[in-house]
Amino acid sequence: MDKLTDYRPFEDGHMTRRARTGRSTAKRIALVAFAICALAATLGLGYRLGHSNPGLPDWIPPRLAAMLGSHSSQSAGTGPVIYYRDPDGKALYSRDTRTTPDGRPYVAVHASEDVSFDNPPETAAPAQDANSGAKRILFYRNPMGLPDTSPVPKKDSMGMDYIPVYEGENDASTIQIPPGKLQRTGVRSEPASLRVVTRPVRAPGTIKLDERRVAVVSLRAQSFIESVENVTTGDHVTKGQPLLRLYSPDVASAGAQYLSIVGDNSGTANLAGRKQLIDGARRRLENLAVPADVIADIERTKTVPLTVTWTAPRDGVILERTAVEGMRAQPGDVLFRLADTSVIWVIADVAEQDIDAVKIGAAATIKLRSLSGREFKGSVALIYPQVNTETRTTKVRIELPNPDGVLLPDMFADVEIASGAEKPVVAVPNGAVIDTGARQIVFIDKGEGRFEPRDVKVGTRGEDYTEIRDGVSEGDRVVVAANFLIDAESNLKSALRAFTDGEKSK
Repeated sequence: MDKLTDYRPFEDGHMTRRARTGRSTAKRIALVAFAICALAATLGLGYRLGHSNPGLPDWIPPRLAAMLGSHSSQSAGTGPVIYYRDPDGKALYSRDTRTTPDGRPYVAVHASEDVSFDNPPETAAPAQDANSGAKRILFYRNPMGLPDTSPVPKKDSMGMDYIPVYEGENDASTIQIPPGKLQRTGVRSEPASLRVVTRPVRAPGTIKLDERRVAVVSLRAQSFIESVENVTTGDHVTKGQPLLRLYSPDVASAGAQYLSIVGDNSGTANLAGRKQLIDGARRRLENLAVPADVIADIERTKTVPLTVTWTAPRDGVILERTAVEGMRAQPGDVLFRLADTSVIWVIADVAEQDIDAVKIGAAATIKLRSLSGREFKGSVALIYPQVNTETRTTKVRIELPNPDGVLLPDMFADVEIASGAEKPVVAVPNGAVIDTGARQIVFIDKGEGRFEPRDVKVGTRGEDYTEIRDGVSEGDRVVVAANFLIDAESNLKSALRAFTDGEKSK
């Protein structure tokens, strides 16, 4: 019995430990099952809250609420839906509603939720009182011309600010550019001002002799050249300088007749008749082109010279010499040809489309290819009344002084003829005018990033400035740099407006 008694306690103790072990295992299994159920409930609740976004109770800790996808701390998006984005945050966007490959819908992005790279817009100013004199903002319209307005400032999907429309100012033609974009694109404006606009007409030219300053030495009677002075082609001679000596039977006969009449004093009673004879004999010598000094020598010496000295008729350069000692010269033969080069001509070939800009008396600048660095000043003397049918150019004659004789005939020259307005006119820089072919426009800077396209009528276009005859007044600020970007945005705006108007009409 004692052994049994000793064994029971051991047996009872042994059985107690086994029971305790079983109960501990059951507890652990129950805890694991409870944790799995709680996790499943949490995930389900988070999924539901992430899709329905009803917000979580205030007693849920903020960190846990963030893990569950709560958006209770964020305000709901305002404004129209402008596009849809991928729910996983991928760079996938859609204009219309769509779903992912696994069936989840894209997230709608409202106007107030769009991303902007410009400075955040200032808070909307309250509407001004009518008695304060300030303009009241009625609404904000889409900068791309889309039929979308907003009562508060906002941005479109491209980051452009909506354009405020003020009371009494609902001009659809005005383009609005955000300040940030203005700085990035380099848009610059300056006021139109009064200027003298000149435009040089450029044309090639050729140096020519003044036809009025060219002379020839020729005889009117058959003669024989006794001697020729030491002058030849290219030499400069002065008026009255001897060129050659000749014998002419006709000149000798006329001289003898003149001398006989002058020396005959028998008919002094009839002075009138004698004077007529003397004048007739003298006129015969003059008709034979006998120099006046030779006639005076005949009267003074009372003798007829065997040979006559022929002199230069004017100052100039000998261009041609054909006289040779001992030759017989027939009437009309050119023995010498000379020209006065103190004043020369420049014949410029002006293009047909530029001839209207050239005026008589206009200043001209001549540059010679053989005399680099030198400029010569002249004026337009004549516009020839004919157009070359092959080159479509008109010749313009420019008179040019040539005191040092460096300008030689048949030299090539580059001609610039001044043209344009003679008095100040309203002008803008050339870059401010956009020529579409059918019309010319400029952009008026109205301030605060607003620009208005305006049709203009242009006049003279100079090297730097263009005359504006209509459309712009002195002091109006016009865009002079990057205006093509504003023009592109204006064209896009017009195209979108036409598209939306067409959609509405259907």
